[in-house]
Amino acid sequence: MARSDMDVLVAGGGVVGLSVAWAAAQRGLRVSVLERERVGAGASSVAAGMLAPVSEVEYGEAGRRQLDLGLRSAAMWPDFAAALEDASGLDVGLRRSGTLLLARDDDDARELGRQLELRSSLGLAVTRLRGSQAREREPALASCVRIALDVPDDHSVDPRRVLAALVRACAAAGVEVREGAEVASVALDASGERALGLVLAGGEQLRASQVVLAAGAWTPALAGLPAHAQVPVRPVKGQIVRLRDPAGPGLVHTVLRHARGYLVPREDGRYVLGGTVEERGYDLAPTAGGVHELLRDAYELVPGIAELEIEELSVGLRPGTPDNAPVLGAGAIGGLVWATGHHRNGVLLAPLTAELTAGVLCDDETPQPELLQACSPARFAAALTAVELVS
Repeated sequence: MARSDMDVLVAGGGVVGLSVAWAAAQRGLRVSVLERERVGAGASSVAAGMLAPVSEVEYGEAGRRQLDLGLRSAAMWPDFAAALEDASGLDVGLRRSGTLLLARDDDDARELGRQLELRSSLGLAVTRLRGSQAREREPALASCVRIALDVPDDHSVDPRRVLAALVRACAAAGVEVREGAEVASVALDASGERALGLVLAGGEQLRASQVVLAAGAWTPALAGLPAHAQVPVRPVKGQIVRLRDPAGPGLVHTVLRHARGYLVPREDGRYVLGGTVEERGYDLAPTAGGVHELLRDAYELVPGIAELEIEELSVGLRPGTPDNAPVLGAGAIGGLVWATGHHRNGVLLAPLTAELTAGVLCDDETPQPELLQACSPARFAAALTAVELVS
């Protein structure tokens, strides 16, 4: 393989890959990021940027694990944002406005009641509001809003600003970022038990001491790994509508969530409307049905969005795993580190992912070994071995 003066090759130039690269460079490692298109061209530039572990908590053991990860990473975001802004000179759009979970009918209200009980049982900060109280907070809400849950500790950030800041911060830290460098496969040694580097689609071979796979939904396209060393990542389609208020900001100030989607305000009068979760493989086409549902549901709760301009329709592919928890840490192949499978929480989990992954790369003893254990690639090993035996 071609020689390289890099300690680490990172496959994937989204928020996760760049955050990992920046953290590793700050620890003194020489890092190169390889991005198949342009930086953030995948899910990162489409993401709404909600930092919402409390709003998104789910029932069951897997939901509790996700909550733990989300709460820890959300607590890291203020310092992460401040450090990123200092390193880049760019504002990342961190908004501490909280979230309102909305119910517009009896069924939604009953479900919010159950959601309130769940969050209260976990000791999470959440308050029930009458519809009138919710409208006092956000006068643009429709009269059909029955009740709401106020989640004060969930916030948001602008992922596109974060990406721009990460590019600058990485450059300042000496990270090499190569766009248009599509990774085709992982190169292994003769034993097949250690990663030597990465091979690009054009045939270029790059060598490094360690490789980080942060390719998101495109992880399954990377060849070279035996079945027992792979992780089951799949693309999960999400459609997004970006709206702009010609009159400027002010229609709503708080992130609004309902049973079928969300509306995230930006400080400049733009709004991100999304929520679709579709198992459609690598289909990147926005659909009339998906956009209609997003606009219809949001209009019923915030009629004022009818006056907003449609600025952009976009589609992102979230990297999902069977339990929708991320895959972090060392796997079955030496020198290969995973940082993928974040599903809907890539932006939220970026600071924690960067810290944990940089610790693995530097062979640190993490003070939070239970987090890496919960996200270990090894949790899929039995199923993957079975597949390899059958094939």
